[in-house]
Amino acid sequence: MFSYISKFLPLFVYPLGLVWMLLVVALVLRKRPVWQKTALICAIALIWVGGNSWVADSLERNLEWQYLPPERFPDADVIVVLSGGTDAPLYPRSTVEVNGSGDRVIYGAYLYHQRVASHLLVSGGSVPYVGESIPESEQMAELLIMLGVPESAIWHESESRNTYENALYSYKFLGEKGIHRIVLVTSAFHMPRSVMLFEQQGFEVIPAPTDYHITQESWGRLREPDFLTQLYNFFPTVSNLNSTTNSLKEYLGLLVYRIRG
Repeated sequence: MFSYISKFLPLFVYPLGLVWMLLVVALVLRKRPVWQKTALICAIALIWVGGNSWVADSLERNLEWQYLPPERFPDADVIVVLSGGTDAPLYPRSTVEVNGSGDRVIYGAYLYHQRVASHLLVSGGSVPYVGESIPESEQMAELLIMLGVPESAIWHESESRNTYENALYSYKFLGEKGIHRIVLVTSAFHMPRSVMLFEQQGFEVIPAPTDYHITQESWGRLREPDFLTQLYNFFPTVSNLNSTTNSLKEYLGLLVYRIRG
């Protein structure tokens, strides 16, 4: 139940959820034009604030650049790859597919082939109420095998439904093997919260972030003294709104976990 609540309630504090509620309020207050107008103005402002490049990129860069890929990885016992980068092989898909966070699996395979560690632990279960009926660990393992990783080198953790449980059940699985030093692979924006939770369990974490959205080049475009560039940055886009939402999810998660200790 906690896993469901943790995914459902935040929808009402993300930009799209807040805009939806403001539009409902505007409909209810149609006989109060001043309040209705206020609600509509707030909805428009939220779309612009959450959807322009300056806000979206700044929020995301602050998360992503907290951890940068090391030039050289120290010795580790295992590479832990977190779920969230795959789509299940459900009809009409003929096989497992990668989504926007699929770099996690690809980078995990790359690190294995670079002999960073002799095993990978793929961490992720199934969450049926959001359309995930096949454990994500199975999906990731299938992709890793396609990428040349031997099945014998892949360990599964298939119980977790969120990042906290990724850390909890990974520690339970690896602790029994006496493993406490890990290379942790996840999306760069997701890494600060992941490192915090895995260290809380007792792991020594070597961050291996991937899936960077904000590069040095894209960050520089925010400050280019070019009218057309800044005009593009000014207008809200769906991709920026999605980036802002993902960033707020991470900030909210960090806040909640710190409050809960």
